[in-house]
Amino acid sequence: MTYDRLVCANCAAPVSEGRCPVCRANRERMQQENFLAGLNPMTLIALLTVLIAAVALLAHQTA
Repeated sequence: MTYDRLVCANCAAPVSEGRCPVCRANRERMQQENFLAGLNPMTLIALLTVLIAAVALLAHQTA
């Protein structure tokens, strides 16, 4: 899950804005856990599509 969609229970603001210390701490923790955590789903789909296209091109050139 990306942190840009989370709402803080402490201040009721989006965690990505970091309005309170709880938001800032959770945002930092989630960024350190996974480098892909900050990416939105469309970016992940685009990266996956590029990867599949690169593998298909490589397979076509070696055959």
